[in-house]
Amino acid sequence: MRVSPDELGARIVSLVDGATADVSFGQLSVDVPPEAWVDAARTVRDDADIACHFFDWLSAYDEAEERVVVVHVWSTKHRHHVRIRTHVACDGGSLPSLTEIWPGANWHERETYEMFGVIFDGHPNLLPLLLPEGFEGHPLRKDFILASRVAKMWPGAKEPGESDRDTHGSPGRRRMLPPGVPSPDEWGPDRARTDVAAAADNDAGDPE
Repeated sequence: MRVSPDELGARIVSLVDGATADVSFGQLSVDVPPEAWVDAARTVRDDADIACHFFDWLSAYDEAEERVVVVHVWSTKHRHHVRIRTHVACDGGSLPSLTEIWPGANWHERETYEMFGVIFDGHPNLLPLLLPEGFEGHPLRKDFILASRVAKMWPGAKEPGESDRDTHGSPGRRRMLPPGVPSPDEWGPDRARTDVAAAADNDAGDPE
């Protein structure tokens, strides 16, 4: 017998310490504390009334000053699904690996580690998966600086059919910084030139 998302959420909350459930647009999300991450995963897999044996995906996103890690799983027996979420610190955040519960989590945890910097303790091979060797930073974090956009002028919003030349010729156009890009006077080529000029002025002003 199929159960509603509210009933499924109540079942999980009754089995996992510290869990809370939320249903939005018919989709169930269960929030758990980091220390209950593995217990929640094992519960939704092993409980006969939940039976979410099918691992779908695992990823993360930034929220305020924390990183949110999400895993989505299905029950092919009961035809329901659930998202389990938890919060970790933005810097140095870690969680136990779910690879012993769902082997399919292996590559998803590697990608989340690479893109967001979340460490999965106990992962059998937590190595970079997608980025070239020597790449620095975690490019899906909101605080990751998009260097190529700093180096190239961002024209701002353009109307259909309008070219870059048109926007450069419009003195009233307000240029916008895309997400992830600091002001040019804070980071990038313009800041470097400003620092060099300031250093030269200081040197010129120093007495012999």
